[in-house]
Amino acid sequence: MKPLISLIVPAHNESAFLPSCLEAARQAAERAGILVETIVVLNRCTDDTEEIARHHGCLIVREDAKNLSMIRNAGVAAASAEIIVTCDADSRMHPGSFVEILQRLDSGKCVGGGALIFPERWSVGIVASGFSILPYLVFTGVSFGLFWCRKRDFDEIGGFDTRFVSAEDVDFARRLKAHGRRSGRSWGTLLRSPLVTSCRKFDQFGDWYLFRNPSFVRKVFRGDDRKAADEFWYDVRSD
Repeated sequence: MKPLISLIVPAHNESAFLPSCLEAARQAAERAGILVETIVVLNRCTDDTEEIARHHGCLIVREDAKNLSMIRNAGVAAASAEIIVTCDADSRMHPGSFVEILQRLDSGKCVGGGALIFPERWSVGIVASGFSILPYLVFTGVSFGLFWCRKRDFDEIGGFDTRFVSAEDVDFARRLKAHGRRSGRSWGTLLRSPLVTSCRKFDQFGDWYLFRNPSFVRKVFRGDDRKAADEFWYDVRSD
């Protein structure tokens, strides 16, 4: 039986988080009663991420570029399902995520979308940091965290733009939203099925880091600052 959904999970040394990410996806597929193809894109892994992925029956793809657009695109290129969902390895989808995605796409009213996101823990610093990036998110009018759309729409907009080394998800969401508008379809947000994401960036840099470093936030959302991207994503975990 051909899978209905291909789930793309980028992974750089994710042995601490990947098991719970994959288990959450399994529960969501079970509730939806569908076959889901999970593709783990290994990126410069030196731990047992690959072994964990294989143990869970995932398809393995390799892409060692320090570029999340290229990593995500490599996973989609290997996908065989008509619906694409992306989820970071340190996040856990809701058991109802696939059910809500299918309902929204089957309605014909949504081109795709993102999800409501909750951190795994809360603090005053995390809330303040959230408000520091809120203007960038409000400006786009889209949601993030867990992207979902039909593969044909993904292909029509050219996937993730590899010119971006950060904020590639913001750019992708804006272009997908605009693509949908041209065909009378709206952007959707999974409100009944929120995503829970880890706070490892706050654990690494401090809960107040983004709030106290507005210039760094501007660099990240500009998307083309290699040093800022390496500092916050690609080189921060070299183990």
